[in-house]
Amino acid sequence: MNWNSAKYLWGWLFALTFLGSTLVATELVAQDSTTGNQMAAGRGVTFTSWTGPYMRSQMLGFVRPYEEKTGARVNVEHYAGGIVEIRDQVESANVIWDVVDLTQADSLRACNEGLLENLENIDLPNGADGTSFRDDFVDGALNTCGVGVIVWATAFSYNHETFAANPPTSIADFFDTGKFPGPRAIRNDPSVIMEWALIADGVKPDDVYSTLETPEGVERALDRMDAIKAGLILWTKGSEPIRLLNGGEAAMSMIWATTGATASRQAGAKFSMVWDGRVIELDLFGIPKGSRNVEAAIEFIRFASSSASLANMVKQLPNGPTRKSSLALLPEDVLSQLPNGPAYENKTSIRSDAQWWSQNYAPLKEAFDAWLAEASQQGAAGTVR
Repeated sequence: MNWNSAKYLWGWLFALTFLGSTLVATELVAQDSTTGNQMAAGRGVTFTSWTGPYMRSQMLGFVRPYEEKTGARVNVEHYAGGIVEIRDQVESANVIWDVVDLTQADSLRACNEGLLENLENIDLPNGADGTSFRDDFVDGALNTCGVGVIVWATAFSYNHETFAANPPTSIADFFDTGKFPGPRAIRNDPSVIMEWALIADGVKPDDVYSTLETPEGVERALDRMDAIKAGLILWTKGSEPIRLLNGGEAAMSMIWATTGATASRQAGAKFSMVWDGRVIELDLFGIPKGSRNVEAAIEFIRFASSSASLANMVKQLPNGPTRKSSLALLPEDVLSQLPNGPAYENKTSIRSDAQWWSQNYAPLKEAFDAWLAEASQQGAAGTVR
């Protein structure tokens, strides 16, 4: 074989080898691409909500059913409310939450700050009874960035062993430590407690928010709250008041109404509920701005906010569903326990003004924190939970 023939042969061998390698590489890329597309199609979402019995109701009500129906994995995380963590994620371009359960006021605040995706044009399933979804949701349950989850309430409970002979019956009694002595436990947040303080001080429920808009009104609320400084306990998780009341650490405690009412019926419970002045609120789903799974997040919200999903959630823990059509899917024993159900229609309640709180939260939180700091310096505040 001469030199030219050898070069020719080696050239062909090189070409064939290169072609074979290219074909293998192309096939591998195609396989990776197919796998990637399949992973994208079944990509799960990260759902962030409150912990305790409420999260359990959501897990059983719609999270696991969604996983079973779609084959997608839902990663579940919990938080204590507020929008600080969402703001941090959005501002750092490191959004790891896809769907968040927010209070109505926080939903509006986060939306106004541009921290949530716009959901105005979201297409949700109509009600189980055929009602258009926009007519099916209760007032306030749909906004520019949110889709309703539950109607809920904050009430207060008392240790019925401590006050067996003379139980408290009103919001005013919560602040009357002379007649009803003992430590109080409140959520570490200015909402509800400041409304209650003004009502206990004689302000009519309809005038609460206009009063709180003034420096004098804020001072009036804080002055009334001074009565509960001694031994004050702060909590952030909904299960904590139950433990504090049953353990005798708190004589009275602010408590999430449904969680409290359910726990108070358990064997061995040492506390009872007071419904006077309960504050009615909503929770809504929201999608943090910059989520990399917006389409999957929307599909999750579509499923989770259906009539059946909300009814299934409420069967686990009787908060009120934000869809009217869900009520027809609930048994009578559940309906009788709903915060917005017929059993509580005649009880004194206040509808929290979420729009007002979304605009006024920051200065009241500052005033509330200053009040807590003062209580701590005076040695009046107990353990912060």
